[in-house]
Amino acid sequence: WVMEMHVDGFRFDLASILGRGRDGSVLANPPLIEHIAADPVLAGTKLIAEAWDAAGLYQVGSFPAYGRWAEWNGHFRDDVRRFVRGDEGLVGRLASRLLGSPDLYDSHGRSACSSINFLTAHDGFTLRDLVSYDRKHNDANGEEGRDGQDENFSWNCGVEGPADGLPPAERAAVEAIRRRQVRNLMTLLMLSRGVPMVLAGDERGRTQDGNNNAWCQDEGVGWIDWSDAATDSDLLRFFRGLVEFRKRHRCLRTEAFADEYLPASEPFTWHGVEPGKPDWSWESHSLAIEWTHVGPEAHEDAALYAAFNAWTEPLDFKLPPPPPGSAWSVAIDTAREPPGDILAVGAELPVPRNGRLKVRDRSVVVLVARRK
Repeated sequence: WVMEMHVDGFRFDLASILGRGRDGSVLANPPLIEHIAADPVLAGTKLIAEAWDAAGLYQVGSFPAYGRWAEWNGHFRDDVRRFVRGDEGLVGRLASRLLGSPDLYDSHGRSACSSINFLTAHDGFTLRDLVSYDRKHNDANGEEGRDGQDENFSWNCGVEGPADGLPPAERAAVEAIRRRQVRNLMTLLMLSRGVPMVLAGDERGRTQDGNNNAWCQDEGVGWIDWSDAATDSDLLRFFRGLVEFRKRHRCLRTEAFADEYLPASEPFTWHGVEPGKPDWSWESHSLAIEWTHVGPEAHEDAALYAAFNAWTEPLDFKLPPPPPGSAWSVAIDTAREPPGDILAVGAELPVPRNGRLKVRDRSVVVLVARRK
């Protein structure tokens, strides 16, 4: 596969089973995993572990890496889903996920790129279904609904499945919050250090009608319709804009774990509704972060600032002063309808002169400090 077909990476399903002995015991130094890591033919490829197995072994953050293996970060998936859904007690965990999950990988001498950050995969809900269903709908699978994950950390935004049967105003409200939640999830993914993974079709708004285990359905529910008619063009535009935004700012892509206490590291600062005062309490639903070393690719940007509000009401964030010679402008606002949800370079919107930023309920706003 590598030498003839030039495949450049492999993801190993239920990879933790490779670390068990013949009697099923978990090995401290599993030889098979080490041999794969050391294989000279595989030296230039990506090795990605689904770091759990069907017998209950869960090794996210502790999979034997041998300097080579990365991991599907199941904690990233669950923590970001729950924060965006509005669960309590998630702000501190969200902060770790934004920084590449140092709580999982830094103590093992690994980099942020050990974390494969994802929200959806071939198993489970698609991104559209994640904001459209509270429970799985696997009746067509032939197992009477026993298959598939029961806990998806999803929220249907007011009605289970399609909102077609609602009165027009209610339908519009449900569909608007669903679109916003999708933008929130993807913005958090693309602002987080680590390696982002996107499920094919999510950028187009693909649905499986609430089926979270469609592997056995060789029919439309599991297929991707690549026709223009099946594409949510506004969502696709937003996805493309996020990719370009991430590419412009190296601070979002660095492998190193940032240390807020070391001036020599790439600096960042946590904020709350007041500068320098993040709310880490159990009841908190909001957080803001400022990066002041964004990388040479963003020649015109002196800093980035992102505010996350998963609360049911708008919040006013008092902004920190921008770096000298620059001014804050809005680049991304998930509460704005397209095309105002993500803005091209040079088209960003200036923030109010009073230095306060209103962040709508259940939304994310990202600012750039543009040099004057």
